[in-house]
Amino acid sequence: MRRKLLQVLTAGLVLATASGCSYNWKDFPRLGMPTPVTEEAPRILSLWQGSWAAALATGVLVWGLILWSVIFHRRSRTKVEVPPQTRYNMPIEALYTVVPLIIVSVLFYFTARDESKLLELSPKPAHTVNVVGYQWSWGFNYVEDVDGNPATGDAVKSKELSAIPDRFTKDFPAGADGVYDVGIPGTRNPQTGNPGPTLWLPKGEKVRFVLTSRDVIHSFWVVPFLMKQDVIPGHTNSFEVTPTQEGTFLGKCAELCGVDHSRMLFNVKVVSPERYQQHLKELAAKGNTGYVPAGIAQTDPAKNAETNKL
Repeated sequence: MRRKLLQVLTAGLVLATASGCSYNWKDFPRLGMPTPVTEEAPRILSLWQGSWAAALATGVLVWGLILWSVIFHRRSRTKVEVPPQTRYNMPIEALYTVVPLIIVSVLFYFTARDESKLLELSPKPAHTVNVVGYQWSWGFNYVEDVDGNPATGDAVKSKELSAIPDRFTKDFPAGADGVYDVGIPGTRNPQTGNPGPTLWLPKGEKVRFVLTSRDVIHSFWVVPFLMKQDVIPGHTNSFEVTPTQEGTFLGKCAELCGVDHSRMLFNVKVVSPERYQQHLKELAAKGNTGYVPAGIAQTDPAKNAETNKL
């Protein structure tokens, strides 16, 4: 038995060390999370690391108590067939009731605090992008005054954006004639060859995402943003990020939305603000002016049933 146990432990050690040959130990503090690329993402990473620390501390305590019981209360040591049984120990029962409540309360506090901060919306974001989810790809409405003339467009009155509640449209920039880009499952990023359409964002400037769906529930997830949010028909979600690193990053739908869910991929390309403005003009030159339909038709009371406090 001891020989077999030694063989199993040796095999486990070999597997553990062999699988870690290519592991970059500089990545270990992130505990599996990708490198953050927005100003908001480190807050999420910190919450993730804190949750792991709390789980590890709880695990060490529980494992320690189990090992202590196994070693010091084994039958071969005490020579007692049935040890004395302890019942109704009020201090111990109070301890294992109160301690889990404290742990859950602390985790709830930090989660609620960070969630409130991450979902907080600024009065006037520098940029607004309406992300439209549909089976089986994505559309991006750039709500921008592309031509610089406040008299040539009004996104608030746009028929295509009529599904977006007033609490979001009131922050649309004046004269937002807008441009759009849409994808299909076969769309590819021309630089990387990665599947899906490409969402362009400016580095160092705050962007508000207004998330709408035209059919079923999707989920907008840019992996290195460390954050995702559901895209729900008839309910508009929103959050803001400030990209801090240029590059092309992967995004995907994180909600099982049907047979081709796995093909709902997209890319996020973070560039300089100047290159971003140039890309908007390129979309306008291609004829992608205006907006694609944002969501399902709604009556005004249904569209504006929610308040800013929700």
